[in-house]
Amino acid sequence: MNFTRFFQITAALALLATLGTWAATGAHRGWTQNQIPVTVHDEITGIEALHYQPGFVAGVDFLAGGIAAATALAAAAGFASRRSARRAATA
Repeated sequence: MNFTRFFQITAALALLATLGTWAATGAHRGWTQNQIPVTVHDEITGIEALHYQPGFVAGVDFLAGGIAAATALAAAAGFASRRSARRAATA
C-alpha cells in the first residue's frame, strides 16, 4: 500500500470516527462538555436544583478539530500522490 492510499483511508476513518462520536454523544451544537447538567427536583421542598454528573458530550469544537485533522490527512494524500507522480515521470 502506498502513502497516498494510506492517507486517504486514514482521512476517511478519522472523519467517520469524528462524526460517529459527535452523533453518538448527542450531536451537541455547543462547546464540548465534560460534565452533564441534570435538573433534580426535591420532593419535600419542591425546589429544582441543577446538579452536574460526570460525562462527555462532544461539541462543535470536537467536530471542527476532527474535520480539520481529516482535511490535513487528505491534503497529505494529495501531496504524496503529486510527489509519486513526479518520481514516476522522472524515472
